[in-house]
Amino acid sequence: MDKKRQPIVAIKTFGCKVNRYESEAILESFKKEGYTVAGEEDFADVYVINTCTVTKLSDRKSRQYIRRVKRINPESITCVVGCYAQVSPEEVAAIQGVDIIAGTNEKLNLYKFVEEKIDMSIDDNESLTAEKPLCYVKDFSELKEFVDTGSISSMENRTRAYIKIQEGCNQFCSYCIIPYARGNIRSRSVKSILSEIEVLLKEGFKEIVLTGINTALYGCEDGFSETDNDEKGILGLLKKIDRIENDFRIRLSSLEPTVVNAEYVKGLFGISKLCHHLHLSIQSGSDKVLKSMKRHYDRKKYMEIVSVLRDFDPNYGITTDIIVGFPGESEEDFTDTVNIVENVNFSHCHIFPYSIRQGTLAAKMKDQVNSSIKSDRVKKLLGIADKQEHIFRNKLIGSNLNILIEEYIEDIDCFRGYSDNYVRCYINKSSLDSKGLGTDNLINRFITARGICETEDGLECEI
Repeated sequence: MDKKRQPIVAIKTFGCKVNRYESEAILESFKKEGYTVAGEEDFADVYVINTCTVTKLSDRKSRQYIRRVKRINPESITCVVGCYAQVSPEEVAAIQGVDIIAGTNEKLNLYKFVEEKIDMSIDDNESLTAEKPLCYVKDFSELKEFVDTGSISSMENRTRAYIKIQEGCNQFCSYCIIPYARGNIRSRSVKSILSEIEVLLKEGFKEIVLTGINTALYGCEDGFSETDNDEKGILGLLKKIDRIENDFRIRLSSLEPTVVNAEYVKGLFGISKLCHHLHLSIQSGSDKVLKSMKRHYDRKKYMEIVSVLRDFDPNYGITTDIIVGFPGESEEDFTDTVNIVENVNFSHCHIFPYSIRQGTLAAKMKDQVNSSIKSDRVKKLLGIADKQEHIFRNKLIGSNLNILIEEYIEDIDCFRGYSDNYVRCYINKSSLDSKGLGTDNLINRFITARGICETEDGLECEI
């Protein structure tokens, strides 16, 4: 590393919204120490790869990127952090070019580890890159404390800000490696969350997205308590945020039907600033498969939640995750999943083929589904889900939508943003100009517009 110039750091983030939030915290720690930030494909002195390990494909993407950055700068310090690093540190250490490995509760100490690496190389008169990486990974059973980042004031998106409120999961679904990567549930204090929200609102953010590994479990662990008489858990937190006097909205990244039921969800309707959108993972439409997955709900209970949401607002946006080809999934089971996708009318589905994760119960199950069958089912379900997404968007034509404008796209002369129920919306600038409406300060403002026609990936709207 050339000490005569300002050092450069770049970060690549794989996976979930929690990883994106943590990447921002990592970058802030480097920026405070004088580093400049480069793009993920640019020259840098330090590369940080914040990994995901939900599927084998996630692991492979991380490995490919590690090798790529070493070609960009062979003398860079390459740091691998996140879930893949936590679950498989030995596998990561075997990848040529890795210099530092940091697990779940250690990733926010990364700047300190890099400086220690630099000091060691100077003292020993060695290259910064070594054959054996430095490894800072605790066993998942030791991940018991919530690591508070403090307030993060900078986000890649200048309108929407993520706030991590919770870490870990104790549900241990049979297919899922995440409890081993993130540890047991730990919740962030209400005071810390509210303090960060106040900072972000002063920075001008208009949408606060509450995120965590399993947000429905917020405040549920033994020993977590708040001093006032408000309702506990995620509902109590939402009520406190809702009372903040400012022009903003709240979005929940997800709620797990393994934790909440229809009666619980009704409590959300009293939160005035809460968006009418919920990510509610179904994973499978088959009761037999759900039981094998250890999901602790069935089709009936899931549809009860959907019914409550749609009774409150027929256009309530519901997104979901679906795993196709879980061990033992028959054609009849897959048909059950198809039926539930058609009946719910999801606004978007994230669909994945089942991926074996060593260390989980499902990895040991018999009747693993053939990869070609999984591929065919995924393709079929993607087509059905895409059709349902179009149906959902077309239902919004003629409706008034509350939209937060995020950017202006010069190529198509349109402003783009997201509606309250999480549909991408476009408003033509020329049409606004023709109506004498000012567009100079439209970004990061809420506007009400009517859906007029569907686009390839959203809705065209007009004031």
